[in-house]
Amino acid sequence: MTAAASEPTIPTTPLVEVHNLTRTFDVSAPWLDRVIERRPTQFIRAVDDISFEIERGQTLALVGESGCGKSTVARLLVGLQTPTAGSTHFDGVDLSNTPASDRPSALRRRVQMIFQDPYASLNPRWKVADIIGEPLVEHRLVFGRRELRDRVDELLTSVGLSVDDAGKLPHQFSGGQRQRISIARALATNPDFLVCDEPTSALDVSVQAQVLNLMQDLQRRRGLTYLFISHNLAVVRHVSDWVGVMYLGRIVELAGCNALFSKPVHPYTRMLLDAIPDVGMTGRVRQPVLGEVPNPLQPPAGCGFHPRCPHANERCRVERPVLKPIEGTQVACHAAEEGRLP
Repeated sequence: MTAAASEPTIPTTPLVEVHNLTRTFDVSAPWLDRVIERRPTQFIRAVDDISFEIERGQTLALVGESGCGKSTVARLLVGLQTPTAGSTHFDGVDLSNTPASDRPSALRRRVQMIFQDPYASLNPRWKVADIIGEPLVEHRLVFGRRELRDRVDELLTSVGLSVDDAGKLPHQFSGGQRQRISIARALATNPDFLVCDEPTSALDVSVQAQVLNLMQDLQRRRGLTYLFISHNLAVVRHVSDWVGVMYLGRIVELAGCNALFSKPVHPYTRMLLDAIPDVGMTGRVRQPVLGEVPNPLQPPAGCGFHPRCPHANERCRVERPVLKPIEGTQVACHAAEEGRLP
């Protein structure tokens, strides 16, 4: 008998696909003030033509300085805001112009969000059982008080809390425990995709490690897909498969986690990595980058990073770079494209 032919590989599509996503905010003064003082309308491009994909079961981290647009991307994906242009697809379904409140219940269950501040994201007047049970009741996932209590107890246990905590109020918990409650609430609907908007930034370092380990354990057991928003590169290195570096609303470098930390290409990425304390005292040469993030109301022409970049030339000042494959990563940098980086 001849050996059976190997089965063909079935192509898989990413769970999350984002194409040319843009979000512009009108930050103009009130109409009457503009008329009296003859001011023009003003707009900020918080997210500026970004694209990425996230495979099932993987984690993409978006990093960058405050104000670069990371949290706006998170809110766009979960439907808290709608994009000005571009598209977002979840499991093949176009969610671009559909607010969360208008999405089908079956779709809303599959996409959940963990917010940055566990002190502000929990209703202080509700008991933990009501906080975690609300999505179960809202989506009609349980029937009867007994089933609701059993499911809440199961979720509390899954995040390392006690079933006795169900009758307590949020102020009776530490910051790390409150974030565990937030995670339990997000997991209540058995989601496939979690958008995590700096979920550990408000916590002590030791508590951060506990919450991150919990999230990774849940990802392995449940096959979750994460978009992880953070400004802490040490955290990102611990949790992510892919990393997108944002600057002034744009992705300037997109690479696998190991590749980005071992061989960063974009000067801004190098600046971020140089800011990490060198606890091993390796003596590596650091390249300081002077200046601050430009005013987003008046972004510079060409490459947004050129006023701070030591490798900028005239092309960088007039022509905006686009993401291109360079040295195994996606980089938006004329200096890298032309081989001018050391």
